[in-house]
Amino acid sequence: MANSTDSKQTMDRQEFAEYLRELANQFDGESDANIPVGNKRVNLSPTRNVKTEIEVIERSSMLRGNKESIELNARWKRDK
Repeated sequence: MANSTDSKQTMDRQEFAEYLRELANQFDGESDANIPVGNKRVNLSPTRNVKTEIEVIERSSMLRGNKESIELNARWKRDK
């Protein structure tokens, strides 16, 4: 059974940078990571090695304007 928690919000650049720093601090070290997601926190147990994937998309449209996005994915298999 999979549990999923997600949050969509708008942040200014400084808030977004602070959020990324918080994520980095939680993954730094050997203990569990307590990740902020919206108005709650989720406790995760990342392993020593984490598979990562990053995707950057740049779209140009005369009708909708230019859009850019970045997607970061981190995965690991929990130790038993």
